[in-house]
Amino acid sequence: MSSTVSVIIPVYNDSARLQTCLHALENQTYPKADFEVIIVDNGSDEPIEPVVEKFPRAKVLHEPQPGSYAARNRGIAHATGEIVAFTDADCVPAPDWLERGVAALLGTRGCGLVGGRVDVFFKDSERPGSVELYDASRGFRQEKYIEVDHFGVTANMLTFRALFAQLGGFDAGLKSYGDVEWGRRVAANGYGLVYADEAVVAHPARDTLLALSRRILRVVGGRHDMKLRNLHSERDSATLSSIPETVRSVWRDRRLRTVGQKSRVLAVIGVVQFLKLYEDCRLRLGGAPRR
Repeated sequence: MSSTVSVIIPVYNDSARLQTCLHALENQTYPKADFEVIIVDNGSDEPIEPVVEKFPRAKVLHEPQPGSYAARNRGIAHATGEIVAFTDADCVPAPDWLERGVAALLGTRGCGLVGGRVDVFFKDSERPGSVELYDASRGFRQEKYIEVDHFGVTANMLTFRALFAQLGGFDAGLKSYGDVEWGRRVAANGYGLVYADEAVVAHPARDTLLALSRRILRVVGGRHDMKLRNLHSERDSATLSSIPETVRSVWRDRRLRTVGQKSRVLAVIGVVQFLKLYEDCRLRLGGAPRR
């Protein structure tokens, strides 16, 4: 008999992409009797029940407190599976995502958390935009997050439900960095973190500078919140890589096929670093957090 799994997905005004995600979960190779799907609506303006009711393994919960980590905690509180798997409404899990992720979690002694690969895809694979190229190159470096930074992004993460009972849930007050804080809690308590390259989830690239800017501002705000809560560590410092190091890493990235693509990504990096510095300074000087 397989271990039972609860898949938890927070959603906010994203019914169309949620339906695609649920179709992908319906086609999992994992035994269907052994997993449930919990959708947590985080205050959407549009009803999501008409979408979810098409899928027999899925149910809807509601979390009025804004924030994806509050929504995930609501899902955890109602989960029945021995294992909890996280993804997002805009993600498309590979057919063997659960099978591979669960195998990695159970197959590693002392493992507390598995982070799987996140593949970024474009609207038009032949003509990706500059922001899309940046997101594909810099956005989801899950292997580094697991092995160096000791956390896994919740777009593709699996763990044991019992660990939430032992260590507590996500910090619901954080709008970003909640996965960082919880992953480091897992590592600090002696559990191993494993990167599973074979457990794959596809994620759409952000395709506008506005969408990317919102994410950058949210991440900087999350880091600031961690500092205020004394959860900050040296790894979270806003130290920028040297210009030569950044250029080298972009030039060596095989996902960027032409000199033009590499140059466009470097230009976006410049904008991103400016936004990070601006928002960090604004918050340090007492500016109100963005919500």
